[in-house]
Amino acid sequence: MSHFKINRATLSADLLAGAVVFLVALPLCLGIAQASGAPLIAGLVSGIIGGLLVGALSGSHTSVSGPAAGLTAVVASQITELGSFEALLSALIVAGVIQIVLGMVRAGGMSAFVPSSVIHGLLSAIGVILILKQVPHIFGHDSDPEGDLSFVQPDHENTFTELYKIVGDLHSGATIIGLVSIGLLLIWDQMRLLKKTRIPAPFAVVILGVILEAAFRHGPESIVIGMTHLVNVPVSGSPQAFFSLLHGPDWSLFTSLTILPAAVTIAIVASLETLLNLEAIDQIDPERRQSPPNRELIAQGVGNLVAGIAGGLPMTSVIVRSSVNLNAGGKTRVSAIFHGFLLLVCVVFLTPLLNRIPIASLAAILLVTGVKLASPSLVQRMWKRGWSQFVPFVVTVVAIVFTDLLQGVLIGLGASIAFILNNNLRQTVRQDLQKHPGGDVLRIQLPEQVTFLNRATIDQTLRGAPRGSHLLIDAGSTDYIDPDVLGLIREFRDDVAPRLGLNVSLSGFRDSYHINDRILFSDVTTREIQDQLTPAQVLDLLYEGNRRFLSGRQLTRNLTRQLTGAALGQHPLAVILSCIDSRSPAELIFDLGIGDVLNVRIAGNVISPKVLGSLEYSCQVAGARLILVMGHTKCGAVTAAVQFASSKTSCAEVTGCQHLEPILSDIQRNMSIPEVGDFARMNDPQKEILVNRATEQNVERIVTEIVSQSTPLNSLVEHQRIAIVGAILDVATGCVKFLPNAMVGLNPSACPATDIN
Repeated sequence: MSHFKINRATLSADLLAGAVVFLVALPLCLGIAQASGAPLIAGLVSGIIGGLLVGALSGSHTSVSGPAAGLTAVVASQITELGSFEALLSALIVAGVIQIVLGMVRAGGMSAFVPSSVIHGLLSAIGVILILKQVPHIFGHDSDPEGDLSFVQPDHENTFTELYKIVGDLHSGATIIGLVSIGLLLIWDQMRLLKKTRIPAPFAVVILGVILEAAFRHGPESIVIGMTHLVNVPVSGSPQAFFSLLHGPDWSLFTSLTILPAAVTIAIVASLETLLNLEAIDQIDPERRQSPPNRELIAQGVGNLVAGIAGGLPMTSVIVRSSVNLNAGGKTRVSAIFHGFLLLVCVVFLTPLLNRIPIASLAAILLVTGVKLASPSLVQRMWKRGWSQFVPFVVTVVAIVFTDLLQGVLIGLGASIAFILNNNLRQTVRQDLQKHPGGDVLRIQLPEQVTFLNRATIDQTLRGAPRGSHLLIDAGSTDYIDPDVLGLIREFRDDVAPRLGLNVSLSGFRDSYHINDRILFSDVTTREIQDQLTPAQVLDLLYEGNRRFLSGRQLTRNLTRQLTGAALGQHPLAVILSCIDSRSPAELIFDLGIGDVLNVRIAGNVISPKVLGSLEYSCQVAGARLILVMGHTKCGAVTAAVQFASSKTSCAEVTGCQHLEPILSDIQRNMSIPEVGDFARMNDPQKEILVNRATEQNVERIVTEIVSQSTPLNSLVEHQRIAIVGAILDVATGCVKFLPNAMVGLNPSACPATDIN
């Protein structure tokens, strides 16, 4: 464990936050002890140990430990079952040892499996419970224990029946203190003068409550705060008196197994509650720090072991205290330690002073904390995340409010798992019709986890493929495939598919699946495929490839197999004359494979005898069916041609490039834009529009000149062996716009749509 250090920069904030947590923890410790049927001093002992010992050992900066409201029912039942509180202490010692072992074997990682929707539901539920449970105390109805957070209370009432009882048990003095305290809490951070004092608002609320209680003693009897409406700490007065109130474990029970079931129960419940609360409090930490769960289990185990020896209650990380700590400005675990120190000092020496604090003041602090935890903004965020997040969130909130923390979380987990299973059943496979040069292939991509629940849907998907089609079952993204599903795929491949007239290719199957990959369609352009395709079909393949590129749904390819196939000979579908710009890689933009196209790249995609020779070879000898002249937006060569068209300086003088001038001259001859002379006076958007116009004119002119300057290519066009098409690539979006006015050998109506989404 790391060495504990005090940060001087945050010390004052931590001490003030610790004082606020102490004031809130005091009645909670007493209320939980009362609700558990244990001596009141036991709750205070756990609060002291949770602050001083667990706070020092814990790795969490924000968590505050103490007796847990979620364990009240467990403690009460175990005291009854074991026969005495001393027997419970013996079981608590064993439970602490179990928790230490759990931490050492790194069992704390189980908290990572709880969905965020359930964690947020836990936070909101605690907030709702705080609001509902503290409203009666605000109005002076203080008959139920302050620390009880379960729906069904030990006094056989519940959360809502206590609210009904306010009408008949309203106390004027407590109501005034409660409402004034809430008002002060709400305006404290809104008033700059008060905020600058650096005094936490909850601390000021307690001071105000003590002052008002003293003032009400001199007023009408109806507003005098009686002892039942004040904190009631057992009076010790001295260390000797304090220690005389403590209980010890029954050491004789360690030789029997009667306490073991109780110890295991306490260890498991306390560990689960700690991990859940730790995860939840990290969610609302403004600095988003992560608490080490295994270290926390060890710290809690040590704390429970010592609490069992000293006469305390089982403890956990407590989200109520931790939330108050954060809201009061706590930065490090110094606040948790200081709160334990204050509990010890004040309980031993200052109990008369503590017993003057109105319960209504503390209730106001908890109520406002609850409002922050159950904020409408959190509900709105969960709603925006969709039903799969919102429903488990709501189920968790309702379940915790009407049961208790642990049961509610388990119910929320059940709801979350139900959505996971439902989504798994509904979104089993992804189907994608892919256009390969050799024909269409229906790709069926299996999900990451394929369980027996997916079997029926996969079977239905495979059998639903159109007769005569080619299927590609892709398992490249799977981490696990259930043996039942593997058997289904083998049966479909060997028996069902041949009867249905389906061709089945397999890809991505691991060796452990015992299904060999096989590709029955050609993913390399062959002479047969090349001969079968028309120029219009090749243009359509380029268009579809660009659509796949834009949508991120590229074809599944095995580059090693393509290299092997292409090594036997090249049979390109097209030759692409494009610019040397690094932002225009044709194979990526059109989602092409190795050997599908030939590339001729030159600045400004201009033509020359050498370029024409490359184009002629591509079509006449290599058999390409289409010439695509592709310019692009923001072309540097075209920009330079426009810029130097009206400039008195030469390109060589400005750029230092000796042989660039002929390229720029060719581009300048191909464009016809009167506004070129005003280029220097244009703003950037105007310049970009003009350059793009010049680029398009350059492409259209080059398409025409290819036919007029090359007799072989012109002959191939006339015999409908090839077509020549112009296009513009938008380098900002990757979208290729084919130009109807730059098409030779094809009807302009065959030009693909330019609006590619």
